[in-house]
Order: sequence, then structure tokens, then C-alpha cells
Amino acid sequence: MLPSYVGYGLLLVFGLFFTLITFVMQRRKKQAMTAEQFSTAGRSVGVGLASASIIAAWTWAATLMMSSSTGYQYGISGPYWYAAGACIQVLLFAIVAINLKKRAPNAHTFLEFIGQRFDKKNHRLIMGFALMTNILVTSMVVLGGAIALNSLTGMNIYVAAFLIPLTFTIYTMIGGLKSLFYC
Repeated sequence: MLPSYVGYGLLLVFGLFFTLITFVMQRRKKQAMTAEQFSTAGRSVGVGLASASIIAAWTWAATLMMSSSTGYQYGISGPYWYAAGACIQVLLFAIVAINLKKRAPNAHTFLEFIGQRFDKKNHRLIMGFALMTNILVTSMVVLGGAIALNSLTGMNIYVAAFLIPLTFTIYTMIGGLKSLFYC
């Protein structure tokens, strides 16, 4: 096990590194940061960056633990078939996303699409579900990262759970969605 100051150093170094990358990319593009640019990355994300972002968002704590578990149970084929089964969801989502974009070209999120398609009551209901899902997934990812830092360096879990979102919120506030894709 590494000393706990290595965990603090990792968070600090990664946070500063990603903030610097975001700041440099922001200056290089010389674009004004509007609300549209902040929330949609200016709709200028290439296929490679979008694919990397999908995989990064897809491999969260539960996925990593489950694929490890299937690897332990079934050998090398376990994680392979676990990922193969989950890839179907990503492919189906791509088809659904294309159809949604045709029907609601100005919608940025699925909540905007639901708001345009259904009444306010259903829109509020789905917003509540989306909020609860985001809270649950964010909590799992932050707690998984805190436990990983604790296991690796002995860093306090509560401090890590506080510093992880704080560290990565800084560069997101500077660059918006595009900084998340880059980092």
C-alpha cells in the first residue's frame, strides 16, 4: 500500500493537469463560451472523442466490478461476454438517438425531447427519475473512486469522497461538456 499523501497528490496532479488541458484548449479555440457551447460542446465533437466518452461513461464502478466478477468465475471469456452483451445497448441507443434527433432537432437532452413530446406532468415525472438516477450513479462513482484511493493509498474515504468531485468540478466549470470529453 502506498502512503496516503500519494492519494492527495494523485487528485491534485490530475485535477491540475485536466484544468491546464481545458484552459489551453479554451485559449486555442478562441471561442466565446456561451450556454450552448458550454452544454453541447459546440456540437463539434468528433466520432473518436464521442466514442471514447461513451466507453468512459459506460465503464462505471458497477460495470468494472461485475466484469471482474465474471472474469473470476468464468475465466477470460467472462468479461468478454459481459461486454458483448452490454454493447447491444450502446448500438440500440445509437439508432434511437438518430431517430430522436430527426424528430426533435433542437432538443439537447432526452428530457427536452420528453418535454416537447409529452405533457408537463410526464415531463416532471421523468425529470424526477432522471435526477434520482444521476444522484445514485454519481454517488456510486464517487464512492467507488474513494474506496479505490483508500485501498491503494490508505487515504481517508470521507476526504476522498469530498475531494474527487471538487477536483473535477473545477475544470468542468471552465470548459463545460467539451472539457469532460477531453479529460
